[in-house]
Amino acid sequence: MKRTILALACASAALLMAAKDSTLVYAHTPAGFRQSDMKSAAVPNLARMEQVIQAFVADKQFMGSVLVARGNDILLDKGYGFANLEWNIPDSPKTKFRLGSITKQFTAASILLLEERGKLSVNDSVKKYMPDAPEAWDKITILNLLTHTSGIPSFTSFPDYPKLEPFSATPTELVARFRDKPLDFQPGEKWSYSNSGYVLLGYVIEKISGESYAHFVQDNIFKPLGMADSGYDSNSAVIQNRASGYARGENGIVNAGYIDMTIPLSAGALYSTTEDLLRWEQGLFGGKLISPASLKKMTTPFKSDYGFGLNIRTVNGQEQIEHGGGIEGFNTMLAYYPADKFTVVVLANLNGAAPQEIAADLHTIAEGGTVVLTSERKVVKIDPKIFDGYVGSYQLAPNFILKITREGDRFITQATGQGQVEIFPEGDRDFFAKVVNAQITFVTNSRGRATELILHQGGRDQHAPRVEERAAEEPKEHKEIQVDPKIFEGYVGNYQLAPSFSIRITREGDHLFEQATNQPKFEIFPESDKDYFLKVVDAQIRFVTDAQGRATELILHQGGADQHARRVE
Repeated sequence: MKRTILALACASAALLMAAKDSTLVYAHTPAGFRQSDMKSAAVPNLARMEQVIQAFVADKQFMGSVLVARGNDILLDKGYGFANLEWNIPDSPKTKFRLGSITKQFTAASILLLEERGKLSVNDSVKKYMPDAPEAWDKITILNLLTHTSGIPSFTSFPDYPKLEPFSATPTELVARFRDKPLDFQPGEKWSYSNSGYVLLGYVIEKISGESYAHFVQDNIFKPLGMADSGYDSNSAVIQNRASGYARGENGIVNAGYIDMTIPLSAGALYSTTEDLLRWEQGLFGGKLISPASLKKMTTPFKSDYGFGLNIRTVNGQEQIEHGGGIEGFNTMLAYYPADKFTVVVLANLNGAAPQEIAADLHTIAEGGTVVLTSERKVVKIDPKIFDGYVGSYQLAPNFILKITREGDRFITQATGQGQVEIFPEGDRDFFAKVVNAQITFVTNSRGRATELILHQGGRDQHAPRVEERAAEEPKEHKEIQVDPKIFEGYVGNYQLAPSFSIRITREGDHLFEQATNQPKFEIFPESDKDYFLKVVDAQIRFVTDAQGRATELILHQGGADQHARRVE
């Protein structure tokens, strides 16, 4: 359910089963759509699309289903890998996947339907439907909830969230988890992704409609649009063709962690198929569900390129309307390009960033652009001294740094809170990683010294200016000492380094662990009551505490820089 910063990450070793029939060719056309004429000049390079997807499968990064369509013409509709690894059941276009935060656009559309029926206004105060709400919510409107500008902290970042995730809760109980927390900022002042806001929208939908959120979306969206393979996921119901969810473990693929599906509610609890999501896009943008005025509201950016449950951006000169999702065992991406009614749906039952990257690559190919796979990139010889002009630190976000170093003839990058990744030259200024699909271009001055770098990843270019570093320090030898494990309780929690990048601190018995967003979990070792170090990477953490010993922030020391991360609750 989280929106993440794209950054270089160490690829986890993963063992993905393979079979000759793991790629299924869809043999019939779903009702209401046409199979594209392969000889048509309008059809993109489907063979290249297939190569790109298979590269992610071969690299153990993806298994799931993919659909590409232009208007009602389906160009590609296949499954890759397995819906269930234990029984070798293949993924297919009929496989049902948890959607995660793609759910949010269905919630937004539900609110707009209620507005069209005169049941509410998006400008209404939340307290109109929740009179006992705290005083801090006086100025919060439904519009603020839809656009992530309410200031209500996201309950999925609370320290106790992992402990409560496996247990069922009613919408009222979910709202109780965050209703009395201080606002992160005044309503409308900033943008900050909040699953709490979208859970609260589900609460409002249930209160106004008099029925459950699950029944409302079923009766008012899924049935009218013919989305027979979509619904609200359940831990107890038997759901035909539902995929099992997987994650990467230290020694390969593992079954994903458990989440009770009452928890994500209207922020992330729906399931669907690639074909049903095409029906959704055609219904939403084809005027079959909400009015043109409501669609305009939904797809107009409010802050940070975000509308109502949708990101709206310009990519290569074209408007892109999209949203991804992430939940235990599943990552998803749904993107629509209004100019040519182009839809890409990528649903994965293996956690990872592949769906976003695949969707971006497929659209590039469809537009006649070039996608170069990592396996196709050629390492060239360059004078290692050139790289000395690139060594330094580059800031991708206020507390997120890419550190570039040289070790002899090897070139290394390291992102905040992550391990080292070697990058390889394909030109004097252009480099690529092999463990993740990402490239770096250095922008230099007349003396060959880099002034910024550009990170190319997931179809986006992110500029990171060079930042001044502290004077180099002699490496410090870190010695582990014994401390009272009870003090760990004051450190357990979530600490925000950047808007979508956090470090979560957890305790397991007498051991303390840190885990950065989308990264493996690593143990940290005490060298004093408040100072800890990692053994797998040269990084240290210091906890800043209040008088009761409860941490209010942590300071990550890595690559010669100190980065402060405040505790978020």
